[in-house]
Amino acid sequence: MKYPRLARRRGNILGMTLLLMVVLIAFVALAVDVGFLYTMRTELQRTADAAAIAACWELIDQDGAPGAETTNGLTIDARNKATQFAGLNMVGNTAPGLATEDVKVGYIADPADPNQPMVSTPAGKRPNSVYVRVQRTNDQNGQVSLFFARAIGLAQQSVIAEATAAIRGGVIGWKMPGDGTNLGILPFALDVGTWDNLATYGNDTFSYNTSTQTVSRGPDGINEVNLYPEAGTGMPGNRGTIDLGNPANSTSDLERQVLYGLNTDDLSFMGGTIQFNGDGVLKIQGDTGISAGLSDELLQIVGQPRILPLFDNVVGPGNNAEYSIVRWVGVRVMGVKLSSTATNKYVRVQPCNVVMKGGIYSTTGETVHGGDYIFSPVWLCR
Repeated sequence: MKYPRLARRRGNILGMTLLLMVVLIAFVALAVDVGFLYTMRTELQRTADAAAIAACWELIDQDGAPGAETTNGLTIDARNKATQFAGLNMVGNTAPGLATEDVKVGYIADPADPNQPMVSTPAGKRPNSVYVRVQRTNDQNGQVSLFFARAIGLAQQSVIAEATAAIRGGVIGWKMPGDGTNLGILPFALDVGTWDNLATYGNDTFSYNTSTQTVSRGPDGINEVNLYPEAGTGMPGNRGTIDLGNPANSTSDLERQVLYGLNTDDLSFMGGTIQFNGDGVLKIQGDTGISAGLSDELLQIVGQPRILPLFDNVVGPGNNAEYSIVRWVGVRVMGVKLSSTATNKYVRVQPCNVVMKGGIYSTTGETVHGGDYIFSPVWLCR
């Protein structure tokens, strides 16, 4: 009489064991599909990030003619670059394509604020952000096929990743970059009037080859301006050297700054930052003129981009001059000749789109003066 009961008990245990095995296999199968979906999601996000970053660099257009860019041209270049990089980043062994609505190029007033919307680029501004969406959906690239979830009626799953990259413009000051690099700011000042009238006071004498990164004589369609004081131009002749750092700086300090930029010690003399006051002005002591002793150092940086301060007023003569700096602009050093008569000396620079770490930026975007040609590095803001 005990044996049938024992058999039934063994049968129940065996049934429960089989049921547990089925449940366990189902969970393992589900874990495989969930893990696969997670991998696809990671690859999609990587692709969206890469495409957004690459596309946003196109908005700076470092090889183009600064100031000649158009919103439409920058948008087209950014879209093309996003499509290219999306195709280079495989997702599940497939190169994803981007639909037209998957790439948006626009303007964010303060990209550091996550609540600021991306809008169509306003008149007078330039696009500063790129949104990219990479999809595996029915409408784009096809859904992700699952393995074991088919047993419960789930054969495919949609997966989407989004990323927004941005740049900043409208620099109002500088601090030392977090990575310890120097600030490539020239210790010279140019008057705003000359800069804003390059068509009148500039000359197109030199050209920069973006492929070889060299400068040669001959026009390239971008006017240069002379940092060395010029007589008879109708503009102020008190351009000169400014004390970005130790007010008792020596020639060796200036040589170092020309070659390598400002360092932490330089900024320590200025309170750790260089920034406009509430009126948009920075008062700096200086000395009118540029010493011929800096010729060798300036010749070594021909072709290189730098930041240049602009002033709108100077008080005091000679080495007692006080410059009112009101803007920072991006320039490329194009030609140097300081071993000549005063009328033939020059340090020629032309506008250049410059990417520089350490910028302090206006929260309203660009400064009131357009065309400063200075940008932060691209970063993922969303």
